[in-house]
Amino acid sequence: MQLIDRVVCPDNLNLAMNRVISNKGNPGVDGMTVDQLEAHVHQYAKPLIAKIQKGTYQPLPVKRVEIPKENGKKRKLGIPAVRDRMVQQAIFQVIDPIIDPHFSPNSYGFRPGKNAKQAIKQAAKYYDEGFKMVVDIDLKSYFDTIPHQKLMNYLEQYIQDPIILKLIWKFLKSGIMIGDNWESSRNGAPQGGNLSPILSNVYLHELDKELERRGHRFVRYADDFCIYVKRRRAAERVLLNTTTFLEGTLKLSVNQEKSAIGSPTKRKFLGFCIHKSNNETRCRPHHASKAKFKAKLKYLTRRNQANSFDYIILKINQVTTGWINYYGISYMKSFINSIKQWLHHRLRQLIWKQWKKIKTRYKNLMKYGIETEEAWKMANTRKGYWRASKNETLHKAIKIEKLAGWGLKDMSQLYEHAYSTY
Repeated sequence: MQLIDRVVCPDNLNLAMNRVISNKGNPGVDGMTVDQLEAHVHQYAKPLIAKIQKGTYQPLPVKRVEIPKENGKKRKLGIPAVRDRMVQQAIFQVIDPIIDPHFSPNSYGFRPGKNAKQAIKQAAKYYDEGFKMVVDIDLKSYFDTIPHQKLMNYLEQYIQDPIILKLIWKFLKSGIMIGDNWESSRNGAPQGGNLSPILSNVYLHELDKELERRGHRFVRYADDFCIYVKRRRAAERVLLNTTTFLEGTLKLSVNQEKSAIGSPTKRKFLGFCIHKSNNETRCRPHHASKAKFKAKLKYLTRRNQANSFDYIILKINQVTTGWINYYGISYMKSFINSIKQWLHHRLRQLIWKQWKKIKTRYKNLMKYGIETEEAWKMANTRKGYWRASKNETLHKAIKIEKLAGWGLKDMSQLYEHAYSTY
């Protein structure tokens, strides 16, 4: 059986179709939704399989969308047509088990059984072993700049089936639709395609091999990677040599402004930095990651919004659960306690504003157990919202238990669970 026959095997195509449907996502240039995919596949199964098997299948251009980044710039994403996503997924399911075993153990991104937490844990281990300088190299628009022919040359080391290679080439060359305008795709494997992660790993595996050949300690997660050395002079040399390899051999562009050498205790990697405490090496969220988390909560608890309190609690729970699940490997008990207390103040402030009128405030304070005189005094306070949120009377009325009863998840409990289960 040829490799392409495994791609069009009914079980493989059905699995690919179900993966695309479960992943949801927006329509591509043809407007087909994931809900329409199953009916489409059943109606056109025979001609679709025949075209894939012969290599005559022609993918549609990807739809270009831009999403905002933290720094105010925009990340370019490509949205393939839903049917193209299914075909890409079917190819991926066949080639991934063949290619992945060749990858470096120091590569953690978009791989089965690998994740960012393992990557940062390995970085902490290097630091513990005395590699206290990090070479942090930033690639400029990596996914949009991968040279197609070089990528195919590297891919042929693992996949020899000419039809699969032909189809992958077609996906790379399918072009981009920006509004109503079509543009050719000279380079890149745009983020958003089902083949993009493995193709990007195939290309940067050449970097992994080069770093291993030179005996370097490194950790890579997709296009984020750091190299760990013992001394600054060695770091300067590694930065120069690695930049030369990336730009000279791999024809990629290094962002000189963002690339630097420094201490892993200060440089951010996957949102973390390394922390040494009581002779124990740990990881913790970088201050920029903490600031971003707090900014999200601040926005969700802004006073000038029309959302219901239930909706606000729902969105807060989504943010805190996601953030703590990711950063829960860190030792950050004091930070969690601090941000939790701050959030409670923000919610009390929001509730105090929503009550608005003196009569409403008085009535609710009485309802929540405050004595008549104290409730009347607090209801008539001229303190601003933030100062009022710290008032003892309001704390007695809106206790932590009351916030929990309204659905707010306890960040301390979320953190203890995440930390203990890692």
